[in-house]
Amino acid sequence: MTQTTIDPRLGALLDAAVLHVPFDGWSDVTFDAAIADCGISASEAKDIAPRGAIDLAAAYHRRGDAAMVAALDSTDLSELRYSDRVSLAVRLRLRDADREVVRRGSSLFALPLHAAEGAALIWGTADAIWTALGDTSRDGNWYSKRAILSGVYGSVVLFWLGDQSGGADTDAFIERRIGDVMRFEKLKSDARKSPLFGPVARGLGRVMGSIRAPAARAGADDLPGTWTLDTDTKGAAK
Repeated sequence: MTQTTIDPRLGALLDAAVLHVPFDGWSDVTFDAAIADCGISASEAKDIAPRGAIDLAAAYHRRGDAAMVAALDSTDLSELRYSDRVSLAVRLRLRDADREVVRRGSSLFALPLHAAEGAALIWGTADAIWTALGDTSRDGNWYSKRAILSGVYGSVVLFWLGDQSGGADTDAFIERRIGDVMRFEKLKSDARKSPLFGPVARGLGRVMGSIRAPAARAGADDLPGTWTLDTDTKGAAK
């Protein structure tokens, strides 16, 4: 679940850091400059962000997620098709983002040392979007929706970073990618009805239905979920 608030001290440190990120990246230089600008001690800053700039970069991403969720909550979505709601969420996520700060963050989380965390942050964005839009899936679709949207969002960010059109090309790119997802969903639906592929598709559907989304657990951000096989498969696995 996306946090809507952060520690005010972390917010102040983050606000100071983003002024330096375009020049020095998410680095120790930026972290030290942010400490000096905030007027807090180095020990307090390390208590707030133990890993230094990497924690600030992650906080910047999560704050963007929270801002997107707040914007969605204040928007009337009732007249929009579901695909348009997803497109809007992606556009809102990028609306107030600083392109150079995001570029520096993308470079940081592309490093092998931080790639897993970068993927987790993008997954968190996808989860925030689906949750804000009222997704109620609790089986394998919970994972597939977030995996697909993670891929879409990651590609959109890369396109947006190089967009020189003022945003028009990015909007068109978002519509194309979301359109691809909707066509894939229709293909799955058609496959279940097909005499040729229907049995296979329905079998895969039963497998997906046996997978469980992660249950809420205090202090856990990396829940893998569970997989409980149904009676047709004669067994149980977790």
